Amino acid sequence: MLKLLRLNTMREATGLSRATIYSRIQAGLLPKPIKHGERISVWPSNEVEAVTKATIAGKSSEEIKALVAELEQRRAHA
Repeated sequence: MLKLLRLNTMREATGLSRATIYSRIQAGLLPKPIKHGERISVWPSNEVEAVTKATIAGKSSEEIKALVAELEQRRAHA
């Protein structure tokens, strides 16, 4: 089952601070959040897991950027 992660859960899942999460989003190293209400942003858990696995596997920044772009493109066509 797909879960939607809010910021605090995203922080726990990645071990990153809020500032680092948004910095990595700007750099293309994490997927952009989805607006899930006026003041709520969420991330699909499968996307966060895919990026985490790529990071653990030692993928380069360029490979992770390509993965993030692919994940966001799939999201747009879902």
